[in-house]
Amino acid sequence: MPERVNHQVNASRKTFQTLYEMSQLLNTNLDPATLTICVRLCENGVNPQALATVVKELQRGMKTLENAQNSELCKGNSK
Repeated sequence: MPERVNHQVNASRKTFQTLYEMSQLLNTNLDPATLTICVRLCENGVNPQALATVVKELQRGMKTLENAQNSELCKGNSK
């Protein structure tokens, strides 16, 4: 029985590695932990397209915040 479990764990890891590599090729900018959360959400019935839309919006929001912070830092440094 443990041998079968090990095989399943190894297969799951390999599948996730492939999924992560695909996400990197598609420039999703998702780290492994975030990708794991997304996969689990989809496995539990979340609409993948809706999830992708939310992730893109969150990433866009983060980029906006980072740009605003950098702009503020540049203004502070130029005084």
